[in-house]
Amino acid sequence: MRGDPKSHGLWELTAPAPPYTGSLMGGAEADVVVIGGGYTGLSSAIHLAAGGVRVALLEASEIGFGGSGRNVGLVNAGMWVMPDTLAGTLGSPFGERLIELLGHGPQKVIELIEKHGIDCELERSGTLHCAVGCKGLHEIEMRAEQWQKRGALVFVLNAEETRQAIGGGNYTGALLDKRAATIQPLAYVRGLARIALAAGVKIFTQSEVLTASDTGSRWRIGTANGFVNADWVIVATDAYGKGPWSQVRQEQIHLPYFNCATRPLSDHLRTSILPERQGAWDTREILSSYRIDRSGRLVLGSVGALEGVGASVHRSWAARSLRRLFPQLGDVEFEAVWFGMIGMTSDNLPRFHKLDRNVVAFSGYNGRGIAPGTVFGSVLASYILGQVTEKDLPLPVAPVKERCFRAAREALYRAGSQLVHLIEARL
Repeated sequence: MRGDPKSHGLWELTAPAPPYTGSLMGGAEADVVVIGGGYTGLSSAIHLAAGGVRVALLEASEIGFGGSGRNVGLVNAGMWVMPDTLAGTLGSPFGERLIELLGHGPQKVIELIEKHGIDCELERSGTLHCAVGCKGLHEIEMRAEQWQKRGALVFVLNAEETRQAIGGGNYTGALLDKRAATIQPLAYVRGLARIALAAGVKIFTQSEVLTASDTGSRWRIGTANGFVNADWVIVATDAYGKGPWSQVRQEQIHLPYFNCATRPLSDHLRTSILPERQGAWDTREILSSYRIDRSGRLVLGSVGALEGVGASVHRSWAARSLRRLFPQLGDVEFEAVWFGMIGMTSDNLPRFHKLDRNVVAFSGYNGRGIAPGTVFGSVLASYILGQVTEKDLPLPVAPVKERCFRAAREALYRAGSQLVHLIEARL
């Protein structure tokens, strides 16, 4: 069954079809039940199955329905937080351990893609973090210095080098991260599902978890038409979480993010815009991102929800922004538009939770889901397999704390992004 092209846009139009999965009917037995069919859930399932564990995965909708199938497709290293700030916030030993793990995150994704031959439009040319003004240039120079002292392949481009790399724009510089990559995100997550099925994982879609009960020795996880008995539970729903452990979603603020994809560009335009096919984004508070897919479509994204008035405001802003960035484009026509939700934690860092006896979760990717989700999935598998202990994990155990005034803050994000784009579209 195909997903909704209105919610997954270009990715639904161009991804290989998902593998066949049915809904859970009746009872099933497993060692581990995974809730959520995104990067974290499927990565954990694959690595657990490789360790000889029986795994059942329950997905409320379809594979990649949430953030895994809606994002920009930038496979970035690290988090939004500066490396030194991250290290200071988490302290020793977790800070540098997390930086090391996520710094190599893109390489883990690339290795998985190449090992299994996942058809997901992998481009290994890196990413460009583009500086806006003097403040933005200072930010990327600080970020580069902090990564370089840790041995990372990152470089600062000057304004002219940035203009050539982008093929337009008026940036003061850019941080080129050679570790990073771009992919077709829905194709990647569907590829992970195929790997998991081939490894013996039982995947059930259209199987929303409604109940969870601890029998004392095992967990019984119930859906509308069945149940799974298991020793362990992995909650891998992140910003789209609901059901028995919905508090994972409640500790995050939903930040809407949309994307607009043009029709395939002419050969001439393809050679002048992002000629080396890096993915890019800028340092604005209401940031913009852009990249080109395999067929030459230019994809522009920014903060905002394509709902109600916002649909026309953001779409109009996107067309004008592309013409300003790349005057050679001329008139802009979009082939697909879509949006999803980013889960933002209070300090923009992920969390490791022990939600109950033998119930674990990583969450709060703050817009960096591809590499962290893939890596954290393997970490959860190692933890359950007994290959690492709690003290070896990249994050300490954190209590779940619901964000205050969550609904009001989310409404402010939506209204604020509309206002900014409405103003910018008229300048």
